[in-house]
Amino acid sequence: MSTHTSAAPRIRVLQDRLWDAVTDRDEHAAAAVVFAALDDGIDVETALLDVIAPVQERVGTEWAANRLSVAQEHAASAIAERVIAALAHHPAGRTTPRLGRVTVACVDQEWHVLPARLLAEVLALRGWQVDFLGAQVPTPHLIEHLHTNGADVVALSSSVPTRLPAAHAAITAVQAAGVPVLAGGAAFGPDGRYARRLGADAWEPDARSAARRVADGIPVPLPAVGRQQIDDLPHLADQEYTLVVRSRPQLVREVLSQLESRFPAAAAYTEQQREHTAQDIAHIVEHLGVALYTDDDELFTGFLGWTAGILEARQVPAASLGPVLDVLSTELKDFPRASRLLDRARTVLDALPPPAGHDPGASDDRTSPSAPHPGS
Repeated sequence: MSTHTSAAPRIRVLQDRLWDAVTDRDEHAAAAVVFAALDDGIDVETALLDVIAPVQERVGTEWAANRLSVAQEHAASAIAERVIAALAHHPAGRTTPRLGRVTVACVDQEWHVLPARLLAEVLALRGWQVDFLGAQVPTPHLIEHLHTNGADVVALSSSVPTRLPAAHAAITAVQAAGVPVLAGGAAFGPDGRYARRLGADAWEPDARSAARRVADGIPVPLPAVGRQQIDDLPHLADQEYTLVVRSRPQLVREVLSQLESRFPAAAAYTEQQREHTAQDIAHIVEHLGVALYTDDDELFTGFLGWTAGILEARQVPAASLGPVLDVLSTELKDFPRASRLLDRARTVLDALPPPAGHDPGASDDRTSPSAPHPGS
């Protein structure tokens, strides 16, 4: 997507220098790398999207492979956000607004703010008046902001698929206020399938294409008085999503109560490991719920496959997921769609190759792997 193909080796050098700075937790060195690049002729948008963003993606990849701790990942992300904020005040990053107004916000309960922040900065650089509302914006607050300040477009960001129901509520409410919605972020799928399914007016995979889409214009949606989420997703009428989500605490307790008998290695878990296991089970149920919400098998099977890889990287056997699926299948046997999802997830899990040289009874004091999601 970059227009700086000829500068690719130069960009890679900058990425490596920034990587060294953020993994050393050296904020000043990170800022120095970026500011020196600006002095050397790199424009601010390139610094944001071709230097900072790829380094943050690498941070997530290294965390998933268990080569960075959660604390290291958080520190690197915090440094990236502070460098971006400093760039916004750099003379090279100042642009007088001359176009329309765009509101950029993360959906309710979405804390992964970097993709939205990058879009907000790119839009501002291109001359838009941007209201950046930040992470986890409750829908009523977003609508109040629109009524008070107006907007030509609302750009909604979500990285974690379990936030899709909240995204759907926000999309519906914003459109009812007469403002089109541009959706973005990993939660909406690599091809934007969930953005379309939830009725967004547009979807784009990255900040550059999103900025172009805003510039091209997104038509104002037709009034949809009384429109409900079930109008977009008629399968919700079976109530499986609602019942599974409401039953999550009981489902987690039931899985934990049966885990030792089905997976004997769990008997040796420490209290911390049991707590992390409960968190993992809760996230599995959450993803089952959102797969029921979207009626998309791949959302759940993809999450289980990704989780298996995360566990194996931490020397926790992916086989430990099998008993979880078995108990959930028994508990939800009267739910046809949930049963289908669990059966397909078990097929995916059974097809995974065993890791070479792995001790099937191994475990560790990992942090729960469910914070990010593939592509976040």
